[in-house]
Amino acid sequence: MVIENLSLEEKIGQKLMVGLCAKNTKEIVYDLIVKHKIGGVLLYKDNYKNYEEMIDLINYIKKTNSKFNKIPIFIAIDQEGGRVNRMPPEILNLPSCNKIAKTNDENFVKESASLIAKILKKSGINMDFAPVLDIKRFDDNQAIGDRAFCDDKEIVAKFGIDFMKELQKEDVISVIKHFPGHGATKTDSHFMIPIVNKKIEDLENEDEYPFIEAINNGADTLLVSHLLIKKISKNKPITMSKKFIKEYLRHKFDGVIISDDMRMGSLRISYGKYTPIIKAFLAGNDIVLFKYLSNDKIYKKLHKVVQKDVAINKEINESVEKIIKLKEKYNINDNLIKSDLDICKYNEEIKKIRDTVLL
Repeated sequence: MVIENLSLEEKIGQKLMVGLCAKNTKEIVYDLIVKHKIGGVLLYKDNYKNYEEMIDLINYIKKTNSKFNKIPIFIAIDQEGGRVNRMPPEILNLPSCNKIAKTNDENFVKESASLIAKILKKSGINMDFAPVLDIKRFDDNQAIGDRAFCDDKEIVAKFGIDFMKELQKEDVISVIKHFPGHGATKTDSHFMIPIVNKKIEDLENEDEYPFIEAINNGADTLLVSHLLIKKISKNKPITMSKKFIKEYLRHKFDGVIISDDMRMGSLRISYGKYTPIIKAFLAGNDIVLFKYLSNDKIYKKLHKVVQKDVAINKEINESVEKIIKLKEKYNINDNLIKSDLDICKYNEEIKKIRDTVLL
């Protein structure tokens, strides 16, 4: 795909990933793909009641995108295991990363990640927002808690890279998260903007360590958290900070940068419905992630902002080129899939891991 063949509307769309957190999912998908040319969708468990419905929705997304868009679409999910599980009820859930890490067995990490990767691949999902590379510092039920492997940065890096590579083996894009380390705070960014007062040197030596190791070991995609780091972003979350994205992070990572959900409650309360999305777009995130909005205002606002800012067109081109190369690298396509996943077989494998971890 030659970027010159894309309209500005199509380029803006490639930089958007929309979470399908609403009813009438197929009608929404049609609207997003046909009208707004979006480059990716994020699935939620509420989008389907069972595996058959999930496959039907995924094939509808693929079929619609292949008909109306030139570039295949990202179909993403948050599948970590434990309390972050987006699979339909027929598929058993794996234990949390923290429980698996407590076995101190690298093979369990690899086996768990491999099962997730194979299930996603066979189901037509090509991107997973995992693994969590945050360091565990607080109770299991905190914002990160048992989603993190452990409190040792080197083990987090080791197990996180294992997890990432198992996804990559199956051509599932691994999105490492939540840079530069949500483990630095117990505040849940869904409800309040977390403030990190650490020295930059301490953040880099501890919380960023697993991310830098993963980057050095082939990470393609990275999700930025909504942390407010006063030493860099002053009074706003780093997802909305040009200084953080363009100056600080770009010197460390030249892959695809994705913002965390720009419609989280904490951002809507502080900045409104549309401003966070626009600021994240202008800040330099390659892909801006946000939950579905039931009107077209945000797309009109983005077009208006882009048309006023001549310099941003170069940045948009750079982002879209990265996105296209990533899709090509992982052979992302809109080919329809068959719902022939052997669920019983995979459940047996998951049971073995669950039984071992719970011993």
